[in-house]
Amino acid sequence: MNKVNYKLYLVTDSNIIGDRNLVECVRDAIIGGVSVVQLREKNISTRDFYQTALALKELTDYYNVPLIINDRLDIALAVDAAGLHIGQSDLPAIEARKLLGKDKILGVSVSNIEQAQKAKIQGADYIGVGAIFPTNSKGDAKNLNIDILTNIRNSVDIPIVAIGGINENNIELLNNTKINGVAVISAILGNEDIIKASNNLYYKCKFL
Repeated sequence: MNKVNYKLYLVTDSNIIGDRNLVECVRDAIIGGVSVVQLREKNISTRDFYQTALALKELTDYYNVPLIINDRLDIALAVDAAGLHIGQSDLPAIEARKLLGKDKILGVSVSNIEQAQKAKIQGADYIGVGAIFPTNSKGDAKNLNIDILTNIRNSVDIPIVAIGGINENNIELLNNTKINGVAVISAILGNEDIIKASNNLYYKCKFL
């Protein structure tokens, strides 16, 4: 799966939006410039995850934005999402690729060159690299640095999305790393004005 615009990649987290509606928040984020949406919800039932995925699939299809499902291959297949994102402790990428098929997007989280190269060999379309900056969204994430990010960038020729603590105050530090995009959670969903927050980040993304 090529020609995906990874520039501003939104990862969902219902805990951050409070009592606001997730679908409406994602809609505002897309209007503001988000180009990929990943549904990542850790503390809901499978049925609720499925229903949320269906609603987001309808929304993202309307705006022609890819919907990626985090971890849950079954949900990704059930709603015909654009793709799946997996971590190092999930189903191996090579098996996920077999089950997804060649036409779906497969993303893999990595934190070093070895993992990045393995992900590419096993069929990843892109890799998520992080955590680049300190983050509260994923408590077990090990912080990397921009030098490590650059080394990973130089080691593989598939798209790279940086993740972890990225916000409008530090995003420009990544502009010379030749990555393809940034994944954000609270920097968008934690704002009262989601459209404005997305738009501010979008115009600061000058990676390539």
